[in-house]
Amino acid sequence: MAATMRTRISPAQQALLDEARRNRNGVSVTNQDTALDFGTIEPAVAIAGAQKNFTMKVLTPSSVIRVVGVRWSASQTHPFTITLDEGNILSYREEAQIKIRLQQPEIGRYTDQLEISFEVTTTGKRFIILRSVVAVVGSQADHELLQPQAPYVPRRRARRRFQGHILEGVPPPRLQAVQWRGKLPKSRIPSALQALLSTPPENVAHEIKKRYLSGKPLSKKSYALFFKVLLWIEEVRMQSDLEVYDIEDALLTKHGVYYHLTVPGLAEKRPSVLIGDHMLVQRVNGLNDKLYEGHVHYIHERDVALRFHGSFPFSSTQRYHVHFLLNRVPLRRQHQILNMTFNAQHIFFPLLNHLGPLLPSSGTFTAFNDLIQDNPPQLNAIKAILNRPPGATPFILFGPPGTGKTVTGVEAVRQILTRNPNARILACAPSNSAADVIASRLVDIGPEALFRFYAPSREMRAVPAELLPFTFVNGDGLFSHPPLATVRQYRVIVSTCVSAAFATGIGIPRGHFTHIFVDEAGQATEPEVMAAVRSVADDRTNVVLLGDPKQLGPIIRSAVAREMGLETSYLERLMARDVYNAPASTGTSFVKLVKNYRSHETILRYPNERFYDAELETRGDPASINSFLGSPVLASIKFPIVFHATAGQDARESSSPSFFNVEEVLQVKHYVERLLSDTLCPIEAKEIGIITPYRAQCSKIRLALRAITTDIKVGSVEEFQGQASITSLLFNAATT
Repeated sequence: MAATMRTRISPAQQALLDEARRNRNGVSVTNQDTALDFGTIEPAVAIAGAQKNFTMKVLTPSSVIRVVGVRWSASQTHPFTITLDEGNILSYREEAQIKIRLQQPEIGRYTDQLEISFEVTTTGKRFIILRSVVAVVGSQADHELLQPQAPYVPRRRARRRFQGHILEGVPPPRLQAVQWRGKLPKSRIPSALQALLSTPPENVAHEIKKRYLSGKPLSKKSYALFFKVLLWIEEVRMQSDLEVYDIEDALLTKHGVYYHLTVPGLAEKRPSVLIGDHMLVQRVNGLNDKLYEGHVHYIHERDVALRFHGSFPFSSTQRYHVHFLLNRVPLRRQHQILNMTFNAQHIFFPLLNHLGPLLPSSGTFTAFNDLIQDNPPQLNAIKAILNRPPGATPFILFGPPGTGKTVTGVEAVRQILTRNPNARILACAPSNSAADVIASRLVDIGPEALFRFYAPSREMRAVPAELLPFTFVNGDGLFSHPPLATVRQYRVIVSTCVSAAFATGIGIPRGHFTHIFVDEAGQATEPEVMAAVRSVADDRTNVVLLGDPKQLGPIIRSAVAREMGLETSYLERLMARDVYNAPASTGTSFVKLVKNYRSHETILRYPNERFYDAELETRGDPASINSFLGSPVLASIKFPIVFHATAGQDARESSSPSFFNVEEVLQVKHYVERLLSDTLCPIEAKEIGIITPYRAQCSKIRLALRAITTDIKVGSVEEFQGQASITSLLFNAATT
């Protein structure tokens, strides 16, 4: 679904429009000033039709005006029709009606401008008067439920510079939940680079390459510095983006040792604040005041609970400036890993001469997953992973959507465990949701063999119940890790890429893991993947990358960092090297999956032709991929996709920059109701997924569906990627 486009007009154009909307030359066109507003009309009424009128009247004695014509100025097609009273000559005090009829079965906001052309009969002078027509088709009750609670007020970037002596606050117990060995380096951005990034953006990337990288491409020698510079560049932009949320005039409330701060937009993660984050607080009008560092101890909806230094000057009437600070720990962890000396050529810059023969096959194997037995590319990938000698070049499994790359990776892990009793495997993914998918498919190996590591900042309620037995919770009720000796006994450890650094941080020696698997590797930056690979691999560790560079890549905020290559994942960079394009690599170091088990052919056709050289094959279970053919919900009973453009209006809540669109929300609700009531193609609510890019839109959709069901997942593209349990997806493009 898509919303109406925004059109920008110049001041001169706006002045002409304002003039055309005025009554003039003795002619009045009336109805609620310059607009005819049908209001919100229930769909049943809109189907039957509704009517409102414009009244035209001549107010000047002796004037005779001819109505030359009426036409719509904006739309070619819309739900309005025009009927003009018979006779097109108006004299003094005479009235005529322009009848506007609305008839529309579709939910939406419909607007247009009516151009009424007149002529003064005595002079032949012609002029136009514009009038707007507005109608909203939808449930009045739903519209009232979903409207903004208060008008949106754009945030102003705080101009205040926070400088001075900082008194450190009291950190939460979560920061000590992992027993790290050694001190995490500060890795502060060099002042010269900071200054360079504050200059106009033209040629900044070129200047940085010249100053810091000697203008040379990425190499084994420049590897660490190259990515450290990119991380610093990205950090500057991340901190700048966060400063938009600074609060210039905040009140605090005291609850025991905690100070509560209300953060507008917190519920929508704008800003995103986690336990352990910190911010600087200074009294308003305290120009030379100290800065107090407040650590976030817990979060509740729109409030955060902070702890400050014992000398914090609190008053219930005192107002404070609040400056949000970027949580640098994940970035510092990546810098720490980049500082390590491990630089194996075959892992970072593999060459053709690194390609060696596979080990002799130890015979066939019986797959744990029966579906794999009939899929030669998946079998070939698993055999290549099993038969790779220690220290081989990274194996790449290129898995387009729905081809089963995660299934293949999990099968390979299980086969390695079966064949090699000494195998130790680290399995990672960029996000917790993707890592949870891996762990959930390995639960049957038992909690003695599988450990799902979560960062201590992870909330217990965010973890699938089935995975809790595979975690470790310390005496404070926080996610942590068992003693080192116990950790070394696990055969598989699953975590996010950055959190995987905990292994080396608690003392697991380099080379402990025989294999490192990275799923959805195309979504992670190279330094994120290196937090797992560079930290614990040695010359004999085998690395397996699963992903698809044609799908979502890493999200990079800085245009300079993107230009310099941070948006290129480790997976994509390796795939561009000759070693992965040589005939000898196919089937040994590189396998592309081509059998799609998720999508109907019509859904697969465009991405297949556009991105995958038409190599993908539709192999989904006909009973599944054809299950909606013939459904009355479809526009064409043989085409299981509906494209539905919704005319709507963008809106935002008072404190949130995130967009939502009520008309689109109601259209989504309408489709959900139709899907759930479809007896020809029955479906359960838990089999429906709704994808939309804006958090506010997610919130409004959940609110609208609350009276129907709470079993439908609503989220962003990232939250759905790689999930095959959804039968019906509603993509809501939501605005602008």
